[in-house]
Formats: sequence, C-alpha cells, structure tokens
Amino acid sequence: MSEPSAPAARILVVDDEPQIRKFLEISLRSQGYAVAEAATGREGLERLATGGADLLILDLGLPDLDGIDVLVELRQWSTVPVIVLSVRASESEKVGALDSGANDYVTKPFGIQELMARVRGLLRSPGAAEDSPPVFDDGSLRIDLARRAVTLVGEPVRLTRKEFSLLALLVRHAGRVVTQQQLLRELWGPEHVEDAHYLRVVVGKLRQKLGDDAAAPRYLRTEPGVGYRFVAEAASPG
Repeated sequence: MSEPSAPAARILVVDDEPQIRKFLEISLRSQGYAVAEAATGREGLERLATGGADLLILDLGLPDLDGIDVLVELRQWSTVPVIVLSVRASESEKVGALDSGANDYVTKPFGIQELMARVRGLLRSPGAAEDSPPVFDDGSLRIDLARRAVTLVGEPVRLTRKEFSLLALLVRHAGRVVTQQQLLRELWGPEHVEDAHYLRVVVGKLRQKLGDDAAAPRYLRTEPGVGYRFVAEAASPG
C-alpha cells in the first residue's frame, strides 16, 4: 500500500485585483498548493486567524488597510511567512515592508516562475509551518492576539498599545526567554536597547492588570539580567 501523500501547503492570497487573485490561484493550484483568497486586509487577517495558512502572498495597495499595517498587525500574533507582491518598487518601500515583517518582496509585474521559486524557498525554510496559535486560554486568562482581546476571569483587560505589544511578543515565544534587548528593539526601536527602565515600567503595569505577582509569577517570569518569559502553564516559581 502506498504511503499517504502529505497535505498540500495552504497559501492565502490577499489582493484587491480579481484578475491577479485568479491568475495566482490557477498558477498555485497547478503546482499542488491549496489556495484561499481575500480582497481586503481585514478579510485576510480574519482568514488567517480562523483558518491559518502556511504562506501569505500580500499586496500592499489594499482598499481598507495598507499592506504595511496588515504586516504590523499580523506580526503581533503570527510568524507565517509573507511574500509581499506590489507595484511599489522603491528601495525604501521594500525595506519598509521587510522591516515590518515580510520575508520576501516581489515587484509587479512579476514572472510566475520567479514567484514560484520564492514560494518554494519559503515553504522549505525551517519553522515555516510552525505558526503560533492566535489564542492562549488557560481557563482564567484568555489572550486572543488576532482580535487584540484580553480577558481575565471573563472580564476585559484594558491594555495600552505598548502593553499589548509586549504581551503579544512574549506569548508568541511562550516558554522561551525573550531578551531585554529584543523587546526594547521591537517595541521602542534600536536606539532604545539600553533603556531597560522603559521595559520595567510596562512589565510592572502589565503584571498589575493581569493580577500577576512578581514574587511568584503565574504568567510573566523575569530571567534576571536576561529578559522575560511567558509561562504558558501555571508553574512553581524558579
């Protein structure tokens, strides 16, 4: 009996031009990929949050959200590989997209063989299919990263933008230490990697809102001199 074939890689195409979506769907399906489509940034984010994908092809010129804004929001809760497909060809646009979380950038008009090579390369990359779940829920604390919603024992927790960004970054790396320098760089920029007091203030406020005791943390554990770790399960302090 032959071995069952591996499931087809799932690719989501987010582009407001129907002819581009149709062309990409036909081309990708001919290579054995499963394809889903979205015409707006918000629809694309919703599809990723509810159905997931192994790779995202994203246009920057969307009718509701700029593609850069989609990238920034997406990277709050997902590590899915992203290929930006855009008519914007300037170096600054490319750098901006890559700095915002894109993995690759292809300029329109594009050659389909080149695009397929980029798709294959990203799907072969280590960790390409290891996307983080968009929801953490232990029965007490619920964090829905895709919808930017946090509740504690059923009650909404109001977080500032910085507090949510910090929590989202730690949850995406749950169980692993995220260094102070990485947190400062991603939340405040590379010029603030020495400003650890910024981080201490936000962590303190976040712990207060989550009812987390710094002396015996349930969720946000300090690794002295290194950084912070989101504890995905209640554990004895160490």
